[in-house]
Amino acid sequence: MNKGAKEHIVAELHEKLKDVKLAVLAGYSGIKVKDITGLRNDLRKAESELKVVKNSLLSIALKDTEFLPLDDHLKGPRALMMNFGDVVGPTKILVEFAKKNAKLEIEAGVLDGKLLSREQIRALAELPSREILLGKLLSVMVGVQTQLVTVLSAVPRGFVQVLEAHRLKKEKN
Repeated sequence: MNKGAKEHIVAELHEKLKDVKLAVLAGYSGIKVKDITGLRNDLRKAESELKVVKNSLLSIALKDTEFLPLDDHLKGPRALMMNFGDVVGPTKILVEFAKKNAKLEIEAGVLDGKLLSREQIRALAELPSREILLGKLLSVMVGVQTQLVTVLSAVPRGFVQVLEAHRLKKEKN
């Protein structure tokens, strides 16, 4: 690979890292190409991308980004998972793939400029997705309104019941 191609790869990767929310480094040595391709396709559906880049080029691309802490983990063949949307979905995909394929070793990640350990990445994968959390929030908000309407309507309902009881009492007399 000539110098111009390397500079292009570094510049392209550096630009992509500006839009990335979560980046995860993983060792991929010994994984079959068809398995990596399947993982790439699954990640693509979750607004993410899996890149295999030479460590030296990735190290240069990481400079002046919030993902610089990953530079210390660039030893051996590494793949970089870059996420551009919801961070939970792609993390789940990566962790599930690692459970099924022991040769994928999740090394480290960076979220909001903070270095994440392997355990923290696994914990992130166990969180509910954004859609589920929004659904739960919506149900809580609707539940509060329903309870408020029930409480507010109790006073007029009670008043009407007292009037009805008074009317029935008058009819009997």
